[in-house]
This record gives sequence, C-alpha cells and structure tokens, in this order.
Amino acid sequence: MHQPLDEKEKKSSFSFPTAHTVLLIIAALVALSTWLIPAGKYDKLEYKAATENTAALFIHHAQDGDRELPGTQATLDALGMKIDIQKFENGDIWKAVGIPGTYHQVEANPQGIVDFIQSPLKGIKDAIEVILFVLIIGGFIGIVNHTGAFDAGVARLANRLKGRETWLIIIISSLIAVGGTTFGLAEETIAFYPILVPVFLAARYDAMVALATIYIGSSMGTMASTVNPFSAIIASNSAGISWTSGLYGRLLMLILGMGICLWYIIRYAEKVRKEPNSSLIYDQKESIEAQFMNTNLDKEHQFTLSIQLVLLLFLLSFVVMIIGVSQLGWWFMEMTTVFFVGAILIGVVAGIKEKEFVQEFVKGANDLLNVALIIGIARGVTFLMDEGLISDTLLYYASGAVEGMPKALFANVMLFIYAGLSFFIPSSSGMAVLSMPVMAPLADVVGAPREIVVDAYQYGMGLMAFITPTGLILASLTMVNVTYDKWIKFVTPLLVILTLFSMIYLTISVYLF
Repeated sequence: MHQPLDEKEKKSSFSFPTAHTVLLIIAALVALSTWLIPAGKYDKLEYKAATENTAALFIHHAQDGDRELPGTQATLDALGMKIDIQKFENGDIWKAVGIPGTYHQVEANPQGIVDFIQSPLKGIKDAIEVILFVLIIGGFIGIVNHTGAFDAGVARLANRLKGRETWLIIIISSLIAVGGTTFGLAEETIAFYPILVPVFLAARYDAMVALATIYIGSSMGTMASTVNPFSAIIASNSAGISWTSGLYGRLLMLILGMGICLWYIIRYAEKVRKEPNSSLIYDQKESIEAQFMNTNLDKEHQFTLSIQLVLLLFLLSFVVMIIGVSQLGWWFMEMTTVFFVGAILIGVVAGIKEKEFVQEFVKGANDLLNVALIIGIARGVTFLMDEGLISDTLLYYASGAVEGMPKALFANVMLFIYAGLSFFIPSSSGMAVLSMPVMAPLADVVGAPREIVVDAYQYGMGLMAFITPTGLILASLTMVNVTYDKWIKFVTPLLVILTLFSMIYLTISVYLF
C-alpha cells in the first residue's frame, strides 16, 4: 500500500544541519561547559634565547606572574622535567610547556552569550592565514578550470585508467599518507579535492571514494607520524625522550594501518563502480556530477601546447608547495604565495585577458568561501576552551585517572583519553606541549616506556580526527558536498576496526617494543 504523498514529504523533510550549524552547536556546548567545569591552569615554562650570553627560562603563573630562572639543565631537573635543555636551545620545543605537579584552580572565566557570538569572529581572525590560503586556492582552481586544461587532463587520464582504477586509490592515498607521516600534510589537502574528485567520478566511483582516499590517507599518515615535526618530534621532545624512540613501531603501525584503510576504501569503491545505486550518496549523484564533471569523456579534447603548459604549471605549483613545506620550513603565507603566482603565470600562458582573469579568480575564490568560514568557526571553539580556562582542568583529571594502572591498561586508557581531549584541543603541537610533560612521567610510575604515551597521543588524536567536527573533516566534507551524517555512516565501521587494532597494537607494544 502506497503512503500518501504528504506523509512521504513529511518523512523526507528532515535534512542534516550544515557544517556551520554543527560547529555552532558544539561552540554553545563548550561555552556551557565553562560554567560547569572548574577553571584551572598548569604553570607554563617558556625558553628565551640567549641575550648577552645568558639564556633564561620563564615560568608563567596565572596568579603570581612571571618568574625568571637560569636557562640551564639544572633548572629543568629541579622542576622535575626530564627534558634536555638542548631541545629548547635548538628550537625543537618552541611553545610554552606545562610543568607537572603545578596544577591549581584559578578564578573562573565562564563564557557568556557575547563570548559565544564573538567566538566565530575571533576564530576567523586567528585562522586568517589558513582562510587566505583556501581562498587563493579557490581562485587558482578557477583560473585552471577556465582554461579548459582540467577537461582535457581528466578525459585523458580517465581513458588511460580503464581497467586499472584501483591503482588510483592506492597511489593517491599512499602518497598523501607519506606527506602526513613526514610533515603533517593536513590542511593542504583542501587544495586536492577540486582536482581529484572529477578524476574519481570519471573512473566511475562516487565522491565519497575521492573524499576517503584523500582524507583517510592524510589522517592515517598523521595518526602514525614518524618524523612529523608537529606531532611525533615535538611530542617526543616534550616527553623528554628522543624522537627516534618508538620510530620503527610507528612505521609498522603506518604500514599495517594503511593496509586496513586501503582494503576498506577499495571494497566500498568497487561495489559502487559495479552497482552505482549502492553508493551512500547516490541521491546526490546528479548534483555532484553537475558540480564537478564539466567534461564530456567521449569528446576528443585538444591537448594543445598551451593546455600542456597550463597543466605543467598546475602540477609544479603543488610540487613547489610540498618541497617548501617539507624541506624549507614554509607555512601558509609562503604556500599561498605559490598558488597566487601560479594563477598569474597560468593566466599569462593561457592568454586570459585582465578583466576576465579577475572575474574568474574571484569566482573561484567565492566557491571556497564556505570552506574558509567553516575553518574559522572551528577555530572559535578552541578560543572558548582557552578563554574559559578548562583545557588544563580536563588534562589534570585525565592524568589522575590513569595513575598507578597496569601498564597495558594504562596504554589503552591513554588512547581514549587523548581521543577525548583532542575533541577540545585539535592542534597536535598544542596538545603535545600541553600534555606530554604531565602525562609522560606517569609511564615511569606504571613501568611503561615513555614512547607509549607518545604513541597513545598520536593514535588517539588520529582516531578522533576521522570524525571530530572541530578538526578538518567538516571543511573537507563541504568541499565535496557530502553531509556529516553520511560520512559517519561510511567511516564508523573503519573507525571501530582501527580502534580495536590500535588497542591490540598498543598492548603488544608495551611488552615488545
């Protein structure tokens, strides 16, 4: 028996809220939590480089102000911090670190209505370099699209991939994972979606496969960071151990974890390629193809010298960005400059007129404005946490919960503690300097190596990165026009598998590595 039309419409009228609304709801909950969780702070230690042959360590106390101490190893030892002074001198630790045993409650600073309203604006202001990077990337992609180079490139690639589509997933995801494990490739992947989604659609996959290949590759790479200075190295330094401690264990985790992720993505991808209606986003097939697929794959596309030069400049822009970030210490301003110059050079090579160039560049930037705003709003949640003075309190109670446990249980509980904390503190370097001086000594008490704490920190944060709205996932979902609820449905089985695998791996690591 068929349901009445109006009843069907009522059932289908609900749609999952936008990423902006999800983040604002989270921001409201965080603001509310600042009224319920006691405010507290750890004393922070900051190193100042030598002036007149004298280096100094400054202790920042929330109530008593700053105190200057000699910048020596003896000072660190007296404070109970098992960190080599050279880590500060060499710049390996460049942020203020927490001092264990110094937690104290401070006067509360609950975040009210005005703070909540201003938090997205403060977040946008703080994330302006990232936002500018995203907007310039949008303009860059807009110019390349206008030249027709994408159409020609995608058509040629699609024809050459026939029968070998699986390698597209394996190669791209593995390369992105290598970027994640070595230099923390994460926000930079935003630039890859407009380029790679059409390629995956041309290979008869859906946009979810493109999203998973890029995002899961990056997340797994950063989760099992090996030489990533923003997680593995700064965390190890803050824990008072060499970054090479546990390196081979994390490398094995990367290989095995990537094997699981690739198996999961390919299994879904091949099912979609054979049965398109099995796609989790099948109802969006037409709209997504209209957004990304402007290419007629059966049409003969001219591969002119101009098109070839445009594609060469396009690829070189990414190569220069990756080399700059991984080898030259570049960050968002330098990366943004690369794509800005790349857009101009492509415009010149393609012979685009000045007014036409500006129009297409602005149009392309406008396409990514939505993503830029999401990044800013997500950063605003961190502002509420910091100004509400509850981050250190959460860390204090978490450290107390694991003290004195059997070491295998300790490692696994630490995994979940870091997963939970990363919801509120999504910055890997921020989490490292805040938590490692406090958490790492607890490993000594239970008889576990300190690198286990570093591993638990990386794996816990990495697992949460697959789903946490305060991270990069909402911006990535917006890039491919997929809602958060559909991503959760797709990634939850993989997340359960990876969580169980991480727990088993940590348990074995405690006794073997």
